[in-house]
Amino acid sequence: MKKLILAIVLLGTTFINAQDRYSKGMKKAFELWQNQKVIEASNMFERIATAEPDKWLPYYYVAQINTVISFGEKDEDKLSKQLEKAKEFLDVAKAISPNNPELLIQEALINTAWIAFDGATYAMTLSPKNAQLYQKAMELAPNNPRVILSKAEWDMGSARYFGKDITPYCKDVERALELFATFKSETPFYPTMGKERAEEILENCGK
Repeated sequence: MKKLILAIVLLGTTFINAQDRYSKGMKKAFELWQNQKVIEASNMFERIATAEPDKWLPYYYVAQINTVISFGEKDEDKLSKQLEKAKEFLDVAKAISPNNPELLIQEALINTAWIAFDGATYAMTLSPKNAQLYQKAMELAPNNPRVILSKAEWDMGSARYFGKDITPYCKDVERALELFATFKSETPFYPTMGKERAEEILENCGK
């Protein structure tokens, strides 16, 4: 009986230590990111992902960082490597957490980076895919402010491209901003970004 109790205690201690390492690693990665050390942050998230293969968030953040830094990149080879890495890590995250709305809008963001780089080549095939991804994300999480904001921003970009009024989508940005004030997740390190972006878009909405 004593051996059983000792084994349970040791197992619990190991689990707590593992969780503690995960939390410390994630906090350090976010700190690096906040300090504009994006490559170091990406590398830290990647190391955490390797050590925690059952957690989708480290994979998600590797994908997100490599996608965000691709916007404005002029070197096609460098951009391809960044977005291919983003997609690789995103695919693992999707395998861990299927039908995750955060991962769907991240996939759409990767597609958008390709379109922003060369719309003539990629818009025809990737734009319909993005429409499907945002629609599915909305069905899964209609009250997730990042989903609403991401879809609204995509719709606004499409409207501008075709010379249409973006004002109808301003109400969606307003709704997203309202939801940012109350949206919470019980999952540690769940994405929280987007509020400042919504405020920025709303300030210029319809102008």
